[in-house]
Amino acid sequence: MQLKKYKFKYLLSTALLSFHFVLGYSQKNYPEETPKQELRYENKEYISSIKSVQLYPLEKEAQLPIIQLNTDDQLILSFDDLRADHRDVYMSLEYCDADWQPSRVSQLDYAEGYNEDRVVEINASISTVYPYTHYEASFPNEYLKPKIAGNYLLKVYEDADEEKLLLTRKFYVLKDIMNVQASVEPSPNVSNRASHQKVNLRLSMASITVQNPHRDLSVQVMQNKREDLTISVDEPSKIDPSELVYKLPNTLDFKGNNEFLFADLRSFKMGSEDIKSISRDTGIHINLQEDEVRIGQKYASTYDENGNFYIRNMDYNDDNLEGDYAEVTFSLKAPPLAEGTIHVIGAFNNFSADSDSQLEYKEDEGFWKTDLFLKQGLYDYDYVLKKPDGQVETDAFSGSYFETGNTYQVLIYYKRPGTYWDELIGYQEVGINNKNN
Repeated sequence: MQLKKYKFKYLLSTALLSFHFVLGYSQKNYPEETPKQELRYENKEYISSIKSVQLYPLEKEAQLPIIQLNTDDQLILSFDDLRADHRDVYMSLEYCDADWQPSRVSQLDYAEGYNEDRVVEINASISTVYPYTHYEASFPNEYLKPKIAGNYLLKVYEDADEEKLLLTRKFYVLKDIMNVQASVEPSPNVSNRASHQKVNLRLSMASITVQNPHRDLSVQVMQNKREDLTISVDEPSKIDPSELVYKLPNTLDFKGNNEFLFADLRSFKMGSEDIKSISRDTGIHINLQEDEVRIGQKYASTYDENGNFYIRNMDYNDDNLEGDYAEVTFSLKAPPLAEGTIHVIGAFNNFSADSDSQLEYKEDEGFWKTDLFLKQGLYDYDYVLKKPDGQVETDAFSGSYFETGNTYQVLIYYKRPGTYWDELIGYQEVGINNKNN
C-alpha cells in the first residue's frame, strides 16, 4: 500500500532532504526516477506522489485561474511531492485553442522570454508522519509570460525534460474587450423546471465588431469551474450591431445537482463532526461519517464551496509545511449496482471519475467505500455514477434541484478574421443563492 511505502521511506527521505538543502546539491540518482509521460491537455497529476495541487490568482484562492493580459496579475502554483526529496522542477507554457487542443501558434508568438522557469521555492515538511516536499511558484515573470490572450496549459516537469511530467494545469489569459452580462433562471423546459438552471447571456458589442458571430465567436459556460460540466453554444437568439443575446430555450440548460457534501479535516488531533474516528499506527487513518443517498429528499439549503478544497491546519501554524496526510475512508450507504461504478469526486481530484476515485461494495457492511490520501484541510465532495459507456450521472445519488447554489463561469473566445488562434475576450462569473463572487 502507498501509505506504508511512504512511512517506510521516512528516515531515508529526511536524510536526503537534509543533504540536499544544506549543500544546495540536486541528487540525480533518486530512489525513484520520474518516468517519461505522454502529455495530456487536461488538469492531471502524472505520478501518484504528486498531491494537493492548487493553481489560483493571487489572493483569490477560490477563483478560476484567470489573469488579464498585460497587467500585474499573478497566478500561484503549489503542490506536494510525497517522494520527499529535492527535485529540479521546471515550468513552461503551451498555447491551446478554445477546445483545449494544440494550437498552430508559434511559441515566439504566444510567450515572452525563455518560456521556461525553474521552481526555486522548495521546502521540506516539518515533523509530519508522512514526509513530503512542498513546491511553490508564481507567474507571469520575466521567464514565463503569456503574450496573447486565450487558453494556456502549464506544464510542470523534472530536470528541464518536458517528457518527465509531474502535472499539467489549465489557465486563462483575458483581453477584456467584451462586456458579458449573465443571469440564471429556472429552465424554460417544464419537465426540467425544478431540477435545472438556465444561463442567459448578453454580450455588448460596444468595443468590438464581430462580422459573423456563428463563425468567429465561441461561447462556453462552466458550472463550478468544472470542465466535465461545460456547455458550448454557437447560435445567438438575437443579433444587432450593439448586442448579442444567447437565450434560446434549449441551450445552456444545466442540471442544478445538489449541494456538495463536506469534510472538515483541519485537525487530526481534535477531529470534527464530519469525522467518525481517527486511528494511528504506522500512519493516520480517518473514517468519515457515513453518507446516504439523497434522492427523493426535499432540497436543503446548506452552504458549500462548490466543490473546492482548501489546505488548512488547526493543529500547527503552517498550513503548507506542517499539514499532515491521512488515509481517509469515504462511505456511501447504497445497494449493489446492476451496472456501472460509483466514484467520489471534487476539485481535490479534478472531478475525475477514474480508478483512483472508485468505491468498492462491502457486502458485509452494506456500504460502498474507498480510501483517499488527503492533506489536512477543508474538502467538498460528491458521489457520481459512471455508466459502462463512460457517461457520468452527477445526480444519481444526490438529486438535482434548481435552488442549488452554483456558480457559472462564462468564457467568450474570438477568432479574428485572418488569424488562426482563439482570443479570450470576455469573462464573467454569475451565481445563484448569493454565491456570486
